[in-house]
Amino acid sequence: MISFFLCLAILIGGYFTYGKLVEKTFGPDDRETPAVKINDGVDYVVLPQWKLFLIQLLNIAGLGPIFGALTGAEWGPVVFLWITFGTIFAGAVHDYFSGMMSERNNGDSVSEIAGIYLGSVMKNVMRVFSVILLIMVGTVFAVGPAGLIVLLFTNGGFTGILANKLFWLVLVLAYYFLATFLSIDKIIGKIYPVFGVCLIVMAIGVAVGIFTHGYQIPELWTHFYNMHPSATPIWSFMFITVACGAISGFHATQSPLMARCMKSEKQGHFVFYGAMVSEGIIALIWAAAGCAIYEVTGGLSTGLVEIGGGCPASVYDICSKTMGGVGIVLAMLGVIACPITSGDTAFRSARLVLADWFHIDQKSWKSRLVLCLPVLGVGALLGIGNCLGFIDYTVIWRYFSWTNQTLAMIVLWAASMYLFYEKKNYWITAVPATFMSAVSATYFLMAPECMGLLVKIPTVVAYPIGIIVAALFLGIFVYTVKKRDVHPDYETLKK
Repeated sequence: MISFFLCLAILIGGYFTYGKLVEKTFGPDDRETPAVKINDGVDYVVLPQWKLFLIQLLNIAGLGPIFGALTGAEWGPVVFLWITFGTIFAGAVHDYFSGMMSERNNGDSVSEIAGIYLGSVMKNVMRVFSVILLIMVGTVFAVGPAGLIVLLFTNGGFTGILANKLFWLVLVLAYYFLATFLSIDKIIGKIYPVFGVCLIVMAIGVAVGIFTHGYQIPELWTHFYNMHPSATPIWSFMFITVACGAISGFHATQSPLMARCMKSEKQGHFVFYGAMVSEGIIALIWAAAGCAIYEVTGGLSTGLVEIGGGCPASVYDICSKTMGGVGIVLAMLGVIACPITSGDTAFRSARLVLADWFHIDQKSWKSRLVLCLPVLGVGALLGIGNCLGFIDYTVIWRYFSWTNQTLAMIVLWAASMYLFYEKKNYWITAVPATFMSAVSATYFLMAPECMGLLVKIPTVVAYPIGIIVAALFLGIFVYTVKKRDVHPDYETLKK
């Protein structure tokens, strides 16, 4: 129990201490924001700060801090450390700079930001990369909620169409189309506060239920080892699995949405850094539930793995054991709302990336429709393929996990170049960028869906190569900044 409360206190304290340092490093001022300067009534709309925070939180808090944290709990309480320190020093820093760099560049999408600070080649790579990632995210966050709703109705004794996954998938995708197509204040700005209540009730309910039902959260110092029954290495599998609860590149695709709606740059600390810390707290609660509720056999997390770790069954089971009755319905609604409120903005972000890419103005409904149909069409095909058994949901999630963390790595390097150009402390982003470079490179070498498809690379080979790759990236960055006191293209940057 003490470990949990210590990590919780560090997360909260990190917002007020390190978060302020990050804000001071960036240096927000009173300049006119894109929401005020452009204000097209569709994507650039001034929203109040409390809505900005709730929308940002719900955008980023999809299945990741719930399913990812529960899967991460299979490694034991050691996951608490990654959630806590990953959030403070990497995830929240990543979210803040991705949002504020966008705000400083007219609300541009993450691919355009990467191009400004890392060059035209990276811009084109990121355009393709981010669109694919966003469609995968949208699909994952459509299939996931559909499965949870079916589970809720099935356990409630309902049969027929209410227990049909394809039926709910179509309804979720229909909602996604409206949320992607209409102006941001028409649906997202109105219903997110309601979803926010569900999310808050879910998190508080599970946390309180752990203690009122007598479950014991294991301590870090007595379980500081790999508890995964399959002996899956902590490095770097746990760091990839627990993405949205610690650091997630997907957030960089969402932050520009709120960068286009901020009235003042000084709202960034609360909206971007604060939302990520809140997500870290949600992930910590779910990880604690996974560690506390399920049986440990021979020092391994056998009970959690048997029920499926991060899957609808484990979420339903935890809600039932911690709350029961009306509480389980409210909690399940919260868990369903999380992915839905990320899936809709994932498709919306994909539309905006394509719009920025091909310079298609989005004020006209016809222009938005031209991009909405293919984006949602691909997502629908993937989702239906999963429902019919042609596409494995877990495979989609695994590919999403690696691309997600690789995107985070790229965004952190872009932020480091931004700080270099602004003559500010770039180590605040370069250090987590180096760390995530090692994580992504190592996972790519070892994961069964990556290099593992061709050859099984042992840890004694993969670990050193991952570290060498990270050192190489850092070396390239340091060499670049030392040689470019004044970048030859600096004057062309959209400052």
